[in-house]
Amino acid sequence: MINIAVMGYGTVGSGVVEVIRTNGSLINERVQDEIYVKYVLDLRDFPGDPVEEILTHDFDTILNYPEVAIVVETMGGIEPAYTFVKKCLEAGKSVATSNKALVAKHGAVSYTHLTLPTKRIV
Repeated sequence: MINIAVMGYGTVGSGVVEVIRTNGSLINERVQDEIYVKYVLDLRDFPGDPVEEILTHDFDTILNYPEVAIVVETMGGIEPAYTFVKKCLEAGKSVATSNKALVAKHGAVSYTHLTLPTKRIV
């Protein structure tokens, strides 16, 4: 099982969760493992939404949970996204981001020294 966390539950983040839930068996077959959304980080609450059960407001929950292998950053903006992504990479987690502003400002210059052979920013 591959545990992932999604940081941000707006349009993109909720879409990531929806795609994984809707197409989970096909994705699992292609990656030859089970992808499981362990946490979703957001400032807001989502009463009645299925994500309510896995929602956290505390970034450290994701950072300090060693079984979260992949973090999907969909928060947007530069901060706190940059700090969170950097800490995730330093903790050995792989990161995927849709944040063009973050990559444009910090891009490869900030991340190349952090990436390990098995961890990368996508």
